[in-house]
Amino acid sequence: MIDAGVPAVPSFALIGAAGFIAPRHMKAIKEVGGRLVAALDPNDSVGVIDSYFPDAHFFTEFERFDRHLDKLRRRGEGIDYVGVCSPNYLHDAHIRFALRSGAHAICEKPIVLNPWNLDALEELQAESGRRVHTILQLRLHPAIVALRDRFRSTRGVSEVDIAYVTSRGRWYHQSWKGDVQKSGGIATNIGVHFFDMLAWIFGPQHSSTVHLRREDCASGLLELERARVRWFLSINPEHLPREQRERGQRTYRSITIGDEAVEFSEGFTDLHTASYREVLAGRGFSLSDSRAAIEMVHAIRNAPIVGLDPGSHPLAAGASR
Repeated sequence: MIDAGVPAVPSFALIGAAGFIAPRHMKAIKEVGGRLVAALDPNDSVGVIDSYFPDAHFFTEFERFDRHLDKLRRRGEGIDYVGVCSPNYLHDAHIRFALRSGAHAICEKPIVLNPWNLDALEELQAESGRRVHTILQLRLHPAIVALRDRFRSTRGVSEVDIAYVTSRGRWYHQSWKGDVQKSGGIATNIGVHFFDMLAWIFGPQHSSTVHLRREDCASGLLELERARVRWFLSINPEHLPREQRERGQRTYRSITIGDEAVEFSEGFTDLHTASYREVLAGRGFSLSDSRAAIEMVHAIRNAPIVGLDPGSHPLAAGASR
């Protein structure tokens, strides 16, 4: 249910309309009954907009986009929400733009690269009277929700292994995603959801050790309140388990808790729509909800490399050769 503070047909603007994740936001806006009024991207390969909102105004220059939204605001037709799907290092600037435009922000992961960026946004959020929400869709996945319900009151420390390999081609390293200063590196760009999920299920971080950190993969050991987690992340298809490579599979997700494998490969398709529904209902994930994961990935990005040991993730051993 949409709360009383949200119009019957909420209006949206979208920053980063040509990116990989933008179509999920467009689909979510349409499925929650919203209207995309304007979109921005320096690249004009945005024909996907026709599938959702062909009448949306589109801009390749920020200044014209800003002027258009300001004109709407002065006419009393201001945007209700700004979706932020821009490169990671621009998220906090675009969130600030949304708040100063009188709109709420809905930002893709990672919401910011550094914990102190959250501090500044919390101040501006309080000043603006608008809210900042982030997409933490794994918290809405039924299998993950069930895991949290199961372990939230568990005593003792669980042994957890998590691996995520999502194959990317050579283009990745030539894009902003391959620049650590812009993406935050592998652990931030592809791993932040998983670190958020782990902290959400098993409690806050006590310590973190990094065994491997390269442009195509990273691995380490997390000590959480209720879990000891060996993790491995990669964009290199050579790091897929052999059976997945032989089947032509390009993505591999695995979580093992003790001797139990957790299946959550399915059910990702509609989680952005579910996230938007939560925002409109006043239950979206906040800046404070994001903090634990942002602190974790920031620490991983800046930690010394300890090197592999017998307790390292088994896929990390293969990747290090």
